[in-house]
Amino acid sequence: MMLAFGQIRLAPQNFWRMSPCEMQAAIDGFYGCALMEAAPVLSRPEFGILYDQYPDH
Repeated sequence: MMLAFGQIRLAPQNFWRMSPCEMQAAIDGFYGCALMEAAPVLSRPEFGILYDQYPDH
């Protein structure tokens, strides 16, 4: 919120109507780049190792 109101200077009604993706696009546009890079995609073997270590059942 501090970034949206203080830096980007969004109106409150616009901020509350934005989706998280829209907010990220506004931040990227304001700063001219992505602040957070996407995590690398896991390969199937890497996923299998994590799945075995942290089963979801």
